[in-house]
Amino acid sequence: MKIRVYRFNPERDTKPRMQSFEVAARPGMMLREALLEIHALDESFGFRHSCGEGVCGSDGMNVNGVNCLACVTALADLKEPVEVRPLPGRPVIRDLIVDMSQFYEQYRAVKPYLIRTEPLPEQEIPQPPAERDRLDGLYECILCGCCSTACPSFWWNPSKFHGPAALLQAWRFLADSRDQATDERLDALEGPYKLFRCHSIMNCVEVCPKGLNPTKAIGKIKELMLEKAV
Repeated sequence: MKIRVYRFNPERDTKPRMQSFEVAARPGMMLREALLEIHALDESFGFRHSCGEGVCGSDGMNVNGVNCLACVTALADLKEPVEVRPLPGRPVIRDLIVDMSQFYEQYRAVKPYLIRTEPLPEQEIPQPPAERDRLDGLYECILCGCCSTACPSFWWNPSKFHGPAALLQAWRFLADSRDQATDERLDALEGPYKLFRCHSIMNCVEVCPKGLNPTKAIGKIKELMLEKAV
């Protein structure tokens, strides 16, 4: 199978290029395995990977124009020649490796942890099953960045719009009955950019490898914020 990969090393290259490789596709072979074979042929080729099971989120990339995880993308499902590029809208460090610093800054900005005003109990904080069920489809995010880097609003305003991944986690804690910082969280999202720059394009939903719906979560935050304003 012919695979074309994006190559760029800012230390020596003036512009990026695409390099072609031939990989013998095997039944059940995933793209990550093919990229490892390419790396064996050319050790200067760089890409991130780790668990190989769609859990760590480190091998997000753009394949034939669609963001995905290489480790759970079957070669058999891809149209040849396969074009592999870095996640869009992020500075390229080398080849398929991009700088995710700003993505993580946006994630940290939503305070992705429980905030309590009352003293913590000696044991766990009780939560009824119905309230726990509200968190399904929120906590499963693996921070691969596929959604945010597929979002035009994030491309245009990466320093202002928090992006779908961070806002999904903002709603995850706003929806958690154990959290006691609703007003604080909503106040932090005030303004025209951090939250309301989402225009429900829904690219994030299409590319999420976990089948999550950041657009729906963002809509829930908007509803809550409008209720607070009334």
